[in-house]
Amino acid sequence: MNKIYNPDKKDWSALLKRPTTTFDAIEGIVSEVFNEISTKGDSAVAYYTRKFDGIELESTLVSSLEFEEAENLVTEELKKAIQQAKKNIEAFHKAQITEKVKVETMPGVTCWQEKRPIQKVGLYIPGGTAPLFSTILMLAIPAKIAGCNEVVLCSPPDKQGKLNPAVLYTARQCGVEKFFKVGGIQAIAAMTFGTKSIPQVYKIFGPGNQYVTVAKQWATRYGIAIDMPAGPSELLVVADDSANAAFVASDLLSQAEHGIDSQVILVSISKTFILKVEEEILNQIVNLPRKEIAQKAIANSKLIYVEDDTTALELINEYAPEHYIVCVENEDFYIQNTMNAGSVFIGNYTPESAGDYASGTNHTLPTNGYAKQYSGVNLDSFLKSMTFQKITSEGIKNLGNTIELMAEAEGLQAHKNAVTLRLASLKK
Repeated sequence: MNKIYNPDKKDWSALLKRPTTTFDAIEGIVSEVFNEISTKGDSAVAYYTRKFDGIELESTLVSSLEFEEAENLVTEELKKAIQQAKKNIEAFHKAQITEKVKVETMPGVTCWQEKRPIQKVGLYIPGGTAPLFSTILMLAIPAKIAGCNEVVLCSPPDKQGKLNPAVLYTARQCGVEKFFKVGGIQAIAAMTFGTKSIPQVYKIFGPGNQYVTVAKQWATRYGIAIDMPAGPSELLVVADDSANAAFVASDLLSQAEHGIDSQVILVSISKTFILKVEEEILNQIVNLPRKEIAQKAIANSKLIYVEDDTTALELINEYAPEHYIVCVENEDFYIQNTMNAGSVFIGNYTPESAGDYASGTNHTLPTNGYAKQYSGVNLDSFLKSMTFQKITSEGIKNLGNTIELMAEAEGLQAHKNAVTLRLASLKK
């Protein structure tokens, strides 16, 4: 473990750097895949699925039979767990529905704002070493609540051309009908341009590896919106002697097992506590099925000691963690003053994995410091705010001269004329 004591502020940037590949090393292959799929469509998707996933498929669309077979393979216990998580996530996201905002800004001038769904959305569900069926809940549920007309889901198949049964079961429970066995860059490119098989969408959601992250950003060059640049998972825990070292270690390991490029950080004002957590990590990691992955991630992680809460908080806001656990005696200080974090977990009995699965909050969150300017996925991510206004004859009389003066000052005579003509018509 990398233990750092009282790091100088000038070294924070290097200390908190994520273990990610530079985009320059990835953009070449992303550009190639996008160019090929934009011109060759499904045949290019099939080519890159063979190249990257090692599988050739007769059809990428998941059939009704595959959905039915998957339902029979998922245990009743897991079905109940998925249903409980679905209920909680629905409850939290339905609570985010807001009413129309309407105001008469002056007599005769009424303005209002309404939210309308994004009609076509694409959801990306990572495959790789873990079948993240929970991400379907996090994306498909708010998409349905928002009222998106078309929901397209893509996820990479395994070497046998299949998807995990829990992934298929969850998708069906969430009402997803257009599910394609396509992963990685080619999935993002297919949803960007549309192919004969895979519909084009207006906005793409979902986490993924660094290739998927760059592909999503590349998609924005073609007029496609994305939720955020969501890359490898990360967790920062701030804890002191009031915390349980075993709990903290388990939380750090829960993120470390995501992938070798995950990063976990402990910040503490107690050197003794840091040593306890390090010992717990070493004890717990040996029993993990994904031990090798976790060990590589831990090698990129940090145990950081600072002398006081104020310094700790400043460092945390600089890092802007995706997941952020606050397990300290002075928790109100941290909660009230943390400005940059994706999702916050408070107290000894709030593991980050609760948010990953079933508490109700969304686990699709900004990584790599983007929590400084991005929100995690929420209901509004699937909606657009549209403004409306209606001005009566009384309203244009009250507001007209203001518009004329401002338009003339900007040298935009046609803008002024649009008002002047209306005012003149009311004098007749």
